[in-house]
Amino acid sequence: MKHCHSLLSALLLTLLAALCPATPPPNFVLILGEGHGWSSSSVQMDDDIPESKSAFIRFPNLEKLAARGMRFANFYAPSPRCTPSRAALYTGKSPAQLHMTFINEGGRDSGIDPNGRVTPPSALMELPAGEITIAEVLQRAGYATAHFGKWHMGRVSPLQHGFDESDGANGNGGPDNAANPHPKQLYAMTERGMDFMARQVKAGKPFYLDLSHYASRQGGDSSPQALATVKAWGGSLNDREIAEAAADWDLDLAFGMVLKKIDELGVADNTYVVFTTDHGTPGRNPPLAGGKGTVSEGGLRVPFIIRGPGIQAGACSHVRVVGEDLLPTVASLAQVVEPLPKGIEGGSFVSLLTSAGKGTVQRPRAEFVVHFPHYDKDAIGPASALYMGDFKLVRAYETGALRLFNLSNDSGERRDLAREMPDKVAELNLRLTDYLSAMNAQMPKSNPNYDPSKPTEIRRGGARGGAGRGGRATQ
Repeated sequence: MKHCHSLLSALLLTLLAALCPATPPPNFVLILGEGHGWSSSSVQMDDDIPESKSAFIRFPNLEKLAARGMRFANFYAPSPRCTPSRAALYTGKSPAQLHMTFINEGGRDSGIDPNGRVTPPSALMELPAGEITIAEVLQRAGYATAHFGKWHMGRVSPLQHGFDESDGANGNGGPDNAANPHPKQLYAMTERGMDFMARQVKAGKPFYLDLSHYASRQGGDSSPQALATVKAWGGSLNDREIAEAAADWDLDLAFGMVLKKIDELGVADNTYVVFTTDHGTPGRNPPLAGGKGTVSEGGLRVPFIIRGPGIQAGACSHVRVVGEDLLPTVASLAQVVEPLPKGIEGGSFVSLLTSAGKGTVQRPRAEFVVHFPHYDKDAIGPASALYMGDFKLVRAYETGALRLFNLSNDSGERRDLAREMPDKVAELNLRLTDYLSAMNAQMPKSNPNYDPSKPTEIRRGGARGGAGRGGRATQ
């Protein structure tokens, strides 16, 4: 009798499995834009702020993604520069912890000003081999992985960091090391990505695909077709705006090719598609202050749009989400059972995706910190920014000055509350010190050779105003 009961139970389980097959693991496509700020596309990133989109750039395919997915009005890049931001995005660890806080341009660390008041630390330029990336996490879970386009995290191939396929450890020049790889490599990487997806679908294997765009550099090059399309719009665009709009039209066309391919492969209902960028637009990012190379909102707050299973179409979340959150979120969506790497600073925001953007993100620490101890495009010099609740604290290392902003009613950072709220400044400044100590962050030191009579050698002073038309100036 007992044997018959066991046999019946086994038959019932087999029947249920046949009638209710397990959901296959979802696919992931990450489109990483280069230097497109919060208001640099035609998608309004914040339902409450009409100015959170460009006045002249058009991204119709990105608009379709947003209409079918969720926008995050308060998504933050881990750094205002590409190398540290990308490293944190892939590892879930901050640039402060990784010691990857700047970039290598032209073979030199241009974040050091020989005549600055402080001497910034020397940053790592190569993603350490021991760091586990989002690709490695998924690869171990049975995913096929690929990265095409800009890498810019050192000279070691992405193949050594968890990617099965790649077109190389490309910098700003792409595989050809060209002065401007846009739009040639834009369409080339798109074709590679579509071929990769098709092969994985045919093989019945889940996939993770990175398509990492190159900068268009002052509008850069664009296809003749894109330029003709923009000129046909008419209106009062000047030459710079036409060049920018044409370069971005190419970007959107390539993005549309990817979306169409996903539909043709029949996997749209089980594929998460993400669009975000590595830092803000160079120059001005109205209505936000500052831009690329600054810890102002314009340098850090960037677009983030995601479409996929269970996500409410057209939703807009106002919960703060950061680049370090991507790895734990993707791992959770993929139902990865292996423990995440030690030291992960991000938290999963899956609960936001399934509740129309409402809720919270649980991270190991209550605060979120951007550590940028280098000279770059900000007049205040090397700095760190701490976010907690509605408040943002900025610490300038040259002068020791502390600034405090309430982002709930001052996203443009126009009113410094430091004198009005000294207790809050002291509380957040102590948290910042504790965080940097816990991360063993590299810090700037006083420069004994500083001479106030000599000019600085680093061109500084990124725009902090809010005027402008919301375009994209440079890489």
